[in-house]
Amino acid sequence: MGSVGNGRTGSEVGIQMPAAASKTVLEPVALPVTTSPVPSGRGLGMAMVVTRAAALVMALLSVLLMIFSKQQGTLTIFGIDIPLNANWSFSYSLRFLVGMSAASAAYSLAQLLMIAHKAVKKVSMVPSRRHIWLLFAGDQVFSLAMMSAGSAAAAVSNLNRTGIQHTALPNFCKPLPHFCNFSAASIACAFLSCVFLATSAVIDVIWLARM
Repeated sequence: MGSVGNGRTGSEVGIQMPAAASKTVLEPVALPVTTSPVPSGRGLGMAMVVTRAAALVMALLSVLLMIFSKQQGTLTIFGIDIPLNANWSFSYSLRFLVGMSAASAAYSLAQLLMIAHKAVKKVSMVPSRRHIWLLFAGDQVFSLAMMSAGSAAAAVSNLNRTGIQHTALPNFCKPLPHFCNFSAASIACAFLSCVFLATSAVIDVIWLARM
């Protein structure tokens, strides 16, 4: 046969087929998956250490200031000198404050030692939800106890400073300024310890929410 249309010989097909597609198969490329970073808890761990250390320091200061607030003085009423001896052990409220501050300091110290022990062993500070619940309960109990003790002591301190209205009971802080100032500072430290313990309880709740 003669050429078919395009000048090719008869043995050739007059239709040109398209080039065979490449047999190379494109493998799917793995796209990077963006996920939100999982909190490691390091920031919460540092916050836990700081708040418990601050609670420990404030509780110890509360105890020491109250212990060293002893003072002797003289009160003059109608020209009569009356010797005064101020001591925290004479008041139930101040003794309650000293006792609770000492207990809170021991509790905070125990928690810090436990955290240090876990850090040495390189294990998690809060291994289980049960452990966090125990921490939360302890922080709540001691923070409320410190608030109660501080409030009771503040009432006594305010009475010593202002006296009793409509009676002849004077202001005992004039002849006993050292005792009143130190006891007031002790009460302030007790309230600060209460705040730090309450903050630790909030951190416990955050731990629970992230587990």
